[in-house]
Amino acid sequence: MSLGPKSKIFLEQAGYRQRRVRDAVRLLPLLGIVLLSIPLLWPRLEPPEAYSSGALVYIFGVWVALIAISAFLSRTMHADDDEAAPKGGSDA
Repeated sequence: MSLGPKSKIFLEQAGYRQRRVRDAVRLLPLLGIVLLSIPLLWPRLEPPEAYSSGALVYIFGVWVALIAISAFLSRTMHADDDEAAPKGGSDA
């Protein structure tokens, strides 16, 4: 029951990678919601009128990180689309 020296690949690598990147893009908003809601769980030791600078720094950091991750994933998706597109000739 050997498949021989060259077995057939179930999914081509580029298509599999593109699907995983698209899955990551779909999950990014959920990750953002979870990360941005974490400060709501922090204990409040100060009066309600006082703002916590640590929470503001955390929220700003998460916001910047989400922008950077989405930019990276966007470039990765466009790079995969460019590789998958046929090069040359028009459809006319």
